[in-house]
Amino acid sequence: MTKLLFYNGIILSEHGEINDGYLTVSDGIIERIGKGTPPALDDGYRRVDLNHHILSPGFIDTHTHGAGGADFMDGTLEAFLTACRMHLTHGTTSIMPTSMSCFDDELFQLFDCFEQAKPIRENMPHLLGLHLEGPYFSPEQAGAQPAECMTVPFPHHFDKIIGRSGGNIRRWSSAPEVPGVIELGDTLIKLGILPSIAHSDADYDVVRKAFDAGYHHLTHFYSGMSTIHRKNGYRILGVVESGYLLDDMHIEIICDGIHLPPELLELIFKLKDHDHITLVTDSMRAAGMPEGPTVLGSLKYNFQCVAENGVAKMPDRSCFAGSTATADRMIRVLVKQLHMPLWDAVKFMTQNPAKLCHIFDWTGSLSVGKNADLLVFDSDINIEQVYVSGVRMGQDS
Repeated sequence: MTKLLFYNGIILSEHGEINDGYLTVSDGIIERIGKGTPPALDDGYRRVDLNHHILSPGFIDTHTHGAGGADFMDGTLEAFLTACRMHLTHGTTSIMPTSMSCFDDELFQLFDCFEQAKPIRENMPHLLGLHLEGPYFSPEQAGAQPAECMTVPFPHHFDKIIGRSGGNIRRWSSAPEVPGVIELGDTLIKLGILPSIAHSDADYDVVRKAFDAGYHHLTHFYSGMSTIHRKNGYRILGVVESGYLLDDMHIEIICDGIHLPPELLELIFKLKDHDHITLVTDSMRAAGMPEGPTVLGSLKYNFQCVAENGVAKMPDRSCFAGSTATADRMIRVLVKQLHMPLWDAVKFMTQNPAKLCHIFDWTGSLSVGKNADLLVFDSDINIEQVYVSGVRMGQDS
């Protein structure tokens, strides 16, 4: 295994920026971090001059449907690898492929592709597990999810999915007002699956009950969820307000500057504790690709849309049809548009998702003893080098 010495750059360590810092890697693990002149090392270390650029932990994306012209629901290993590798080039070193609401045969194809991809290491991010987005959703908040595929968690259906998944499900997004979903929370937690609320028309009372049952996360905050409304003249809080009101509720945001405009992003970061915010791309196949006509979801589903001006839209431009964001773009939005300090911005896509997914013991920050999942980028967040467990992607593997 290659030994590495990074020097002459800005190190985004777990506890802050280190100017004129250095970091060493041995056997894929971070060995030392310091400031100034590196210690004397044997000749076995490859020296990497950062040239005053930034060394960052690799990004962690816990919600993505695809990239590079491929969707994880396409049902082929080639599509699965294509999407992962496109995200890798944009700095995502750990990824959680995400499904859409679909019929069981398509979901089981996704399970098979994930199993086939797991042993492949060449130019691949860490595969954290699968995120199931659906099918236990509210048709009233379907968004781009196919309503005809939505159902309720009958025990025979849930058990069939769990049994067929091979233990690879790490997240499951559902709507708590759907009968049986709240009761499912305890089961998911016992299985090591993160319960999350999404595509939900619930009011605050229902969200509170779901929170007490283990639903401590909101999927793509503001998208596909209820907000304050009137009922018989009384104002009723929705899922959005619940995200603010429940202090320990985690939220994830699509930080492309379009799904949530900069002013709304500023409101979120002003009102919500920063330790409870995670960035996700929620990207579809057009991420990392030239703009133009594209397909949302699997090719079998064949839902036509168009990617333009940094987002996917319905053909009539009446609403958004998905994100075309990559991880580096979202950090760029926070730094360039919201003028957020770089270390703080990066935390939302490294430390926070790692803690949420209980993987912070081995990745998610630059700290001695952790995996050398590293990025080198310039002040404009242009990714120059990507390392997964100390191996440079696109070069050494």
